[in-house]
Amino acid sequence: MERNVNTIDRSMSSGVEINKVLKNTYLLVAASLIVSAISAGVAMAMNIAPISPWLYLAIIIGMPFIMAKTSNSGLGILMMFLFTGFLGFYAGPIINLYVANFGSEIVIQALGLTGLIFFALSGYVLKTGKDFTFMRGFLFAGLMVVFGVALIYFIGNYFAGWHVSGLSTAISAAMVLLISGYILYDTSSIMRGEQTNYIMAAMSVFINIYVLFMNILHLLAAFSGDD
Repeated sequence: MERNVNTIDRSMSSGVEINKVLKNTYLLVAASLIVSAISAGVAMAMNIAPISPWLYLAIIIGMPFIMAKTSNSGLGILMMFLFTGFLGFYAGPIINLYVANFGSEIVIQALGLTGLIFFALSGYVLKTGKDFTFMRGFLFAGLMVVFGVALIYFIGNYFAGWHVSGLSTAISAAMVLLISGYILYDTSSIMRGEQTNYIMAAMSVFINIYVLFMNILHLLAAFSGDD
């Protein structure tokens, strides 16, 4: 009987801890989205020129390592806001280009589709409790392949003027599918107690939302007739 009671106590304690991580994760994600939106708005209002993609690559690759070092302290939250603020500022000039070419409606549509996909997939995992952590290897391999192709195409286009019709659209479509899988995976990881640091969890969720939005925006533009 005592063993059963101890097991129940541990299970309840684990459940409370997971719920705490989930709550803190989504609160930090919400705050980070506000910071990112404000940064994007400032960049758009100032009509900032597009920021160097090399700086973007350096930040997006290097920041997770910095976050991992600071995620167990209050400094991690500050770094999270700096990171998401930069991503918003980087997105501002890009969004301005889409608005200039397609109107503000395309941004609203991208935001709506991003929110719909994220809440539908994340909510499904939270509601059903299904485990999608088995997708880890497949998602990582797929991301490396798509990232590699995108990087090679970007370098070729930047330095040699390469252009393959429809390739950027295909890359964005693949990214939308992969990020959708990552939303399922990351939510499952938190639900199963595999991710116990809410700052790292929030960073993963935020990146999912950000990358999903940017690629949906590109797809909407491509389907509007200008790739």
